[in-house]
Amino acid sequence: MFNSKSKSSSSGELSTGNTTIIGAGTVINGDIESDGDIRIDGSLTGNLFAKSKVFIGPEGVVEGDMHGQQADVLGKVTGQLRIKELLQLLGKCDVQGDIFAGKLQVEPTATFNGCCHTGANVVELKKELGNVVNQ
Repeated sequence: MFNSKSKSSSSGELSTGNTTIIGAGTVINGDIESDGDIRIDGSLTGNLFAKSKVFIGPEGVVEGDMHGQQADVLGKVTGQLRIKELLQLLGKCDVQGDIFAGKLQVEPTATFNGCCHTGANVVELKKELGNVVNQ
């Protein structure tokens, strides 16, 4: 009852017990790395690296690249999204940038402008290509 870690992704609840919340009215300039889930209801200018699930609330804004295992976006993201499993673009979200995701689900009210690459190996392939180019 109290220790349930499996929550419905459509309700905006996250999947692990370790959740970082960037509240409404909070502005962060710089990169964020999280071992657990992260929820952004404020504003982030910088890259986001989460080892678990990312949730961008309806008023949340991310200006930078976003990396995670799964993600639900209801707010605004400007930058690349690299999600290993399922990326959901929900509600009236606004995504401006390329998507690399294992699976993608887009609601009819969502806005997305950019290139989309999906499939089980897309995120890993992109990471490997980036490493080759940087060497």
